[in-house]
Amino acid sequence: MMENAKLPFRKWYLAMAFMSFSKKGLSATELQRQLGHKRYEPIWFMMHKIRKAMGNRDALYKLTDMVEFDEGCFETEIDNESRTSLKRGRGSERQVNVAVMAESTPLENISTGRKSNHCRYFKMRVLESYLKDEINQVIEDNIAEKTIVFSDKSTSYVDISNFVEVHITEKSSKQTTVKTLPWVHIAISNAKRTLLGIYHKVKGKYLQLYLDEFCYKLNRRYFGERLFDRLTIAVSNNYWYNNG
Repeated sequence: MMENAKLPFRKWYLAMAFMSFSKKGLSATELQRQLGHKRYEPIWFMMHKIRKAMGNRDALYKLTDMVEFDEGCFETEIDNESRTSLKRGRGSERQVNVAVMAESTPLENISTGRKSNHCRYFKMRVLESYLKDEINQVIEDNIAEKTIVFSDKSTSYVDISNFVEVHITEKSSKQTTVKTLPWVHIAISNAKRTLLGIYHKVKGKYLQLYLDEFCYKLNRRYFGERLFDRLTIAVSNNYWYNNG
């Protein structure tokens, strides 16, 4: 159980408590203050190990039934010396593309006839490129084979039907965002707001860890106090160290 940890176990449990009690997130500076620790770096590394455990735990499961799929661009921090030569918009060095997936079940109120979507679990994966091969790998790794996937008509999504039971596409529009892919865009918006409000700037190479924490908490939004118990199990089983 955390055999290689250099910080006392008590501080690990306190860190997990603070991180699980906060719905939005907690900066390493604030956790350092709460723990009364002199050095910033050990706290920062510990939090990343806990986030890694969150991500590896969620990676054990695949999304099923009906899944919304889309991408969002997240702004990240870059080195000061390279800011003068930045591109703008999609493809900018500052923008990181993220695949976002949400289990979404269509519902209809019998009395009013009003239609809506019930959401369950989410996954987010940082993409290294815009190539369809990487999209295909994300689909294969994170979505079960007997699943219906909804997406827009991006050219990167042409092979998705090879990995799932049904792939339904609609031309990208405001209507598609509201009616067909509502939950992925809500998740993207909330994740961006959380990262900006709590951490302000996140380096691209650490973005996946922050997204892992966001999805872990979101997927367990109804756990209440049990979230701390589940997190201690994930960390004590060394999910921060490997995928198994």
